[in-house]
Amino acid sequence: MGAKPGIWGWIGLVLALSVLLAPDPMHGLDAWAQENPAPGAEDDKAEENGPGNDHEPQPGGEQAGDEQDGDTVAKPQKPAPPAEIIRDLEQLPFPARRMHELLVEAAKSGDIEKLRPFIGTGEDATMLSLGGLDGDPIDFLKSQSGDPEGHEILAILLEVLEAGYVHLDVGTENDIFVWPYFFAVPLEALTPQQKVELFTILTSGDLEEMKTFGAYVFFRVGITPQGRWRFFVAGD
Repeated sequence: MGAKPGIWGWIGLVLALSVLLAPDPMHGLDAWAQENPAPGAEDDKAEENGPGNDHEPQPGGEQAGDEQDGDTVAKPQKPAPPAEIIRDLEQLPFPARRMHELLVEAAKSGDIEKLRPFIGTGEDATMLSLGGLDGDPIDFLKSQSGDPEGHEILAILLEVLEAGYVHLDVGTENDIFVWPYFFAVPLEALTPQQKVELFTILTSGDLEEMKTFGAYVFFRVGITPQGRWRFFVAGD
């Protein structure tokens, strides 16, 4: 049999076992600290969770700092303002105003051939069809008219040019003045007075059909600030 351990051996053995079996001393300190907060700690915690730091939704469903649960909350974008309806032709730059005058004169003349000088050719030609155009442009315009001489299409052109207009894509390469302004105004937003104006161009039946598209799709005219007659088209 081996020798029995001395008194110091027993003491060492007991100390070792007590260390192994005792709870984590740091865990005990943490629990004690939570139950016995330091002076002023509660005030600091209240300040941390006070107004502006309580993670309650801010007006509009946004969180302060634009964050919620660690994810960035996108700020709602303001809708684009409606296009301004303009009636004063003096607000047009001179080249655009002059082209408008020339087209009105040609329409009032009753001679559709007087439009030819303003249509142009090649890449600068006026767009008369959304699907492209082959052949003579004046013949095409006559084909769009209810009469062989093209008087009806001239009347439509005149009515469109006598309406108010809008200025779209301002300052870009697509900068354009467009007649009539109905092209850029939601149909459901038209006032009674504006509907009367619209019915000088189309019928009530036409309007009901356009509502299925959600937009004005009858003839419209585009003139650039530089005075180019860019389009005279209908369709969606």
